[in-house]
Amino acid sequence: MYWNKSCECMPREKLQELQLERLKEMVNRIYHDVPFYRNKFQEAGLVPEDVQELSDLQKLPFTTKVDLRDNYPYGLFAVPLEKIVRIHASSGTTGKPTVVGYTRKDITIWAEIMARSLVAAGADSHSVVQNAYGYGLFTGGLGVHYGAEMLGASIIPISGGNTDKQIMIMKDFGTTVLTCTPSYAIYLGDALKKKGIDPESLKLKVGVFGAEPWSDSMRKEIEKKLKIKAHDIYGLSEIMGPSVAIECEAQDGLHIWEDHFIPEIIDPVTLKVLPYGEQGELVITTITKEGIPLLRYQTHDITSINPEPCGCGRTHLRINRLQGRTDDMLIIRGVNVFPTQIESVLLELGEVEPHYQLIVRREGSLDTLEIKVELSEEMFSDKISNLEKLEKRIALRIHSTIGINAKIALVEPGSLPRAEGGKSQRVLDLRKI
Repeated sequence: MYWNKSCECMPREKLQELQLERLKEMVNRIYHDVPFYRNKFQEAGLVPEDVQELSDLQKLPFTTKVDLRDNYPYGLFAVPLEKIVRIHASSGTTGKPTVVGYTRKDITIWAEIMARSLVAAGADSHSVVQNAYGYGLFTGGLGVHYGAEMLGASIIPISGGNTDKQIMIMKDFGTTVLTCTPSYAIYLGDALKKKGIDPESLKLKVGVFGAEPWSDSMRKEIEKKLKIKAHDIYGLSEIMGPSVAIECEAQDGLHIWEDHFIPEIIDPVTLKVLPYGEQGELVITTITKEGIPLLRYQTHDITSINPEPCGCGRTHLRINRLQGRTDDMLIIRGVNVFPTQIESVLLELGEVEPHYQLIVRREGSLDTLEIKVELSEEMFSDKISNLEKLEKRIALRIHSTIGINAKIALVEPGSLPRAEGGKSQRVLDLRKI
């Protein structure tokens, strides 16, 4: 099922012609309307006319989050403020937030591709969408909201947290689609179990989860706990918000809407473009945004591009499930470690809960990794000798996966911090480097 079949199933040749036309127009616009980009082009000895084919994109400069912060708040806007109808900002853990602005056309495009995304995941105009993403400066809540309204679905703008009310509304309002972070979906599944509510007694069918990296093993865990089909969605405030890419019902990579975004994969060290299939940092160019168009924005997200045709019939490239971020990636004893690798091992074992915390310390000149893992209720009451065997089994599996030894600490159910609504804090890096 499609929301906009002519765009979603556009022949590749026609799609690339459209991309080039829009890229040329976008480059010309930012050169003349955004002093930051004009300076970047002049420093590189470039003019807009240097873009004659899609491959010329590789000649153009990158944009980074630092550039957005250096131009805080409106320095990268390409239109006067009176044409901006909405302003969002990323939460940011340090310093000032990154600010993004939307024209009326931007909001319409955002709603349209969000509607596409919801339909790709299995929603339709009869769906009841419980939106547990946060509303406010964060783009998640309003992004999903406008897309669901354009689709004609019934949207419940409950936002994050308040789990008892989430469950009450899920039951009483007949929710069929849940949108939230994957860690909160797990939390809701656990809460249903504690209340003795069988997920199959609900009308819930589909979940659309994003805003943090998660593994395929975690997907299986969510699907088991909530009895739904769980879809990965990708977006970031700087580019648009949720809806940049989505898994279709095949659940085999996320279609990135290429009539609005051009994706590239680069080596995060050399910044050279990598061929399809190779893993690296995702870079995105917006080709239809009016408010704050971004050229070759370095997302820091680690993934690869799959160019193979999808069984759903959509022709847009797919990005594979995110493996983490270049700036969240842990380097322990020279080894790159992503939390999702640990998560996959823990969930595959099936004897522990999908709640864990990675603690990195530096003892002398040596980095150490401790992994706190919650036991399941069944295992918590088990014999100490069995728990010791489980610790060893986990440690061996972790070592074979990431190549380093980790101390495993099994903790009682419910003892680790929960993410009620927002992103979970999986990592504590206590090193003073």
